[in-house]
Amino acid sequence: MADVQELLYTLIEVLIAVGCCLGNMFVIWAVWKHRALRKPTYYFVMSLAVADFLVGAVTVPLAVLVDGRVHTSFHNCLFISCVVIVPIQASVLSLLAIAIDRYLCVRIPLRFKRVVTLRRVWIVVGVCWLSAGVLGFIPLFGWNNHESLMKSVNSTTITCAFITVVPMSYLVNMIFFSCFLPPLAIMAVLYFCVFTSIRRKLRGRGVAPESNLYYHKERRLAGCLTLVLVLFIISWLPLHIMNTVTFYLHARIPHSLVRLGILLTHVSSAINPVVYAFKIPKIHSAYRSLWKRVFHCFKEPPKDQKSQSVDMSNYTNSTSRKDQTKMTLHTTSLQARNERN
Repeated sequence: MADVQELLYTLIEVLIAVGCCLGNMFVIWAVWKHRALRKPTYYFVMSLAVADFLVGAVTVPLAVLVDGRVHTSFHNCLFISCVVIVPIQASVLSLLAIAIDRYLCVRIPLRFKRVVTLRRVWIVVGVCWLSAGVLGFIPLFGWNNHESLMKSVNSTTITCAFITVVPMSYLVNMIFFSCFLPPLAIMAVLYFCVFTSIRRKLRGRGVAPESNLYYHKERRLAGCLTLVLVLFIISWLPLHIMNTVTFYLHARIPHSLVRLGILLTHVSSAINPVVYAFKIPKIHSAYRSLWKRVFHCFKEPPKDQKSQSVDMSNYTNSTSRKDQTKMTLHTTSLQARNERN
């Protein structure tokens, strides 16, 4: 029975990883290639998509690996576990950057393009990823279970398990209370201000039709990004709550329930591209363009048919020119006869 559960868990993780990689690869491609998506907001969305892609390409495989499946040294296991954390922190910070971007777009629409330049956007994206790396690798600098584990283990190698090397105090006090809840609170306030401001401006009298259309588009985009945030919260809260209960109440959570929470966090990264496709028209059209290229949905006529059509058009043009020449000569001869008479 245990082997069946292991196999099922691994299979689900593989499917999630494939979904994360494919879906977010489309998002990255769409933003990078389509001129209509080369805007600050979509670059932040691309940063989130890169983080979600890395969840599928790096976090999921390593999470399966550090689930007691390999034997290695403590510090090797700790390094792998820290790598698992980095894309998750990058996701949180990218979501925060998106919320700030939406707030500025609504609050200072006339100065937004001058304030939020592409250069500043890339600086913010770089800071987000650098911060995610620092936060994720904190356990390497001493906040880990090395001393307590080495007292109970005589060998230099251990069965590598994430929870064995990374202390629960770090996961709860640092990741949850310091790096998860405060950004979420800030994002909630920012999106509340965004929707309140949009509603007030749409209700105002004397608003130009162009401004009305602008705020309707902003409300639709903000609604989509808020949905992404809500799904992220729903996906991550159960695991964080289980960690908090384990740390403070010393309760023993069933391993199967913990795994379910882990799967839920990984699913979040696979869902986001689907949300973009259905909720953001520009990304939806970019997806369609990509699918047409991948599956050759638009078919060019065969070369023979093309050459035949070209030959026919040339023949038609030459024939029409000959007819026009004949008509001109005939008209000229008639005029000459009339003048003689």
